[in-house]
Amino acid sequence: MKRGPIARAILFLFFAGLIAVPVVLTRRASQDKASAARLSEKSALARYGFYFTNDTKKAGIDFVHQEPVLDKKLAAIMPEVASLGASVSIVDYNDDGWPDIYVTTSRVGGMNALYRNNHNGTFTNVAPELGIANVNQPGTGVSMGAVWGDYNNDGYPDLFLIKWGKPMLFRNDHGHGFTNVTKQAGFPKWMNANTALWFDYNNDGKLDLFVGGYYPAKINLWHLKTTKIMPDSFEYADNGGRNYLFRNMGNGKFKDVAQQLGLTGHRWTLASGAADLTGNGYQDLFIANDYGIDQLYFNNGKRFYDVSKQAGIGFSPKSGMDVSFGDVFNQGKFDIYVSNISEPGILLQGNNLWVPKDGTSGQSTQYVNMARALGIELGGWSFGAQFGDFNNDGDLDLFLTNGYISLSHTRSYWYDFAKVASGNSNIIGDAKNWPAFDGRSLSGYQEKRVWINDGNGQFENVARAVGVTDRHDGRAVAVADLFNNGALDVVVANQNGPLIIYKNHVNPAEKWIEFRLEGTRSNREAIGAELTLYWDGKKQLQEVAAGSGFAAQNGLRLHFGLGEHPHIEKAVIHWPSGTIQTVTNLKPDKLYQIEEPK
Repeated sequence: MKRGPIARAILFLFFAGLIAVPVVLTRRASQDKASAARLSEKSALARYGFYFTNDTKKAGIDFVHQEPVLDKKLAAIMPEVASLGASVSIVDYNDDGWPDIYVTTSRVGGMNALYRNNHNGTFTNVAPELGIANVNQPGTGVSMGAVWGDYNNDGYPDLFLIKWGKPMLFRNDHGHGFTNVTKQAGFPKWMNANTALWFDYNNDGKLDLFVGGYYPAKINLWHLKTTKIMPDSFEYADNGGRNYLFRNMGNGKFKDVAQQLGLTGHRWTLASGAADLTGNGYQDLFIANDYGIDQLYFNNGKRFYDVSKQAGIGFSPKSGMDVSFGDVFNQGKFDIYVSNISEPGILLQGNNLWVPKDGTSGQSTQYVNMARALGIELGGWSFGAQFGDFNNDGDLDLFLTNGYISLSHTRSYWYDFAKVASGNSNIIGDAKNWPAFDGRSLSGYQEKRVWINDGNGQFENVARAVGVTDRHDGRAVAVADLFNNGALDVVVANQNGPLIIYKNHVNPAEKWIEFRLEGTRSNREAIGAELTLYWDGKKQLQEVAAGSGFAAQNGLRLHFGLGEHPHIEKAVIHWPSGTIQTVTNLKPDKLYQIEEPK
């Protein structure tokens, strides 16, 4: 196999002597000019309109993710192959109007946690008593993530557990407990998956499930028959897992229709997102692939069509790890943010912000990458990212987490990583050819990014200034109004590290409005519904989504910042059923619960 452009670039830089690896870790703090010194809370509030406090301990949460321990044949590179699994999802499991938090661990025998919101700023882990804690039992694999969706339309969200191993579906018994219904659902016995999302691809009122494979399903990472399990290329790998699309048959059973509906291939999928990008009423799929090219599938309700190349996103192989949708320019259109790898002086893939090209629409929509122009391209070894209006000024901001493997503070694995990346498929694809990590770091101890949108097409990183200072190996990030006070809080899951609750403190002069939608003809949770809010001559589009970012799920309530003294004109809701509803007489600083017209 020929060496691709990324591998050749890494190899050239190393052997040409253009990089001094030992200083990469020590210089990082000075390389990001936007990482301002930590301001006082009062100063941050005055300058940026908000600040975060780490309220994890105050909330009563002490969860620490444990990385998986796999077959001993992988011991030399265990930090690499065991670098995934920390996830977080927001769910109101008991339908009490307060967001709860579900988090995963990835050690055999380790316990997942469901933190019930106590309505007073604290949380209690109720996963053991509800039956969704002890899910990493020997011989069943381990958790990689979780997504929640009300597949039986009874008003309570059910849990699908994403695993390297046996997938699991738990039916929510009206908030009192969970029943394992995996067997009767008809899922495969083993899937090495890293992403999943609930969506109603055919708008029949029943939630379907997309699952993206990473390693091929035939591989048991705890009992390897061969060490040839790695990607066969760093840029065009096609020996990964397959994708699944499980159609909800309406009787508690699901049927895999991926192949017949056009979702083929064997990429190394890390993230996925669903949104109606063409305006035809059906949710399309964007799939972020590691070691290769991302994929965009348009959906006509009957079949998916790979339009990656014609849409302009299928040419540059990178390391896709996140898919998040946001109306960045308040144009009533979704932009798509995809995270990749950036290591100053070594590898600058850069993150992507795919923006619809002017003059294109519908099935002919094309995209241009504007991440560099907006200042949100370089985010380190990036993983989860989510849009949200953190200062309630009416423009979407962006929270990004990063950091790959944080071990030694002075020794880097990049040199050996470059040698492997430049090899042919036989070298890359066999784990025994990879040099041992030996306690070295690979893009470790990185500063997170909190990019605020100035409303004029530019973002500024204010992470340290507003209180986001941790340097853990971040993976998943989810946003929700955890305390029902009109501010979007952030929950971060760290690989082999602590769960962090960043409570948001917003200038009260900045107004907000929230919506909780409930379907009648559409699926009960209104997954896929789009709401466009019109105020002060502006508009912003948001959707209800059950799976977003990397190994994460945001709350289902839609949150809009409005700025000071807003005049709200209307909200227009496009329900999955095709119904269009206009809501007027809306007031700021309120949560509206809206039912789909019957």
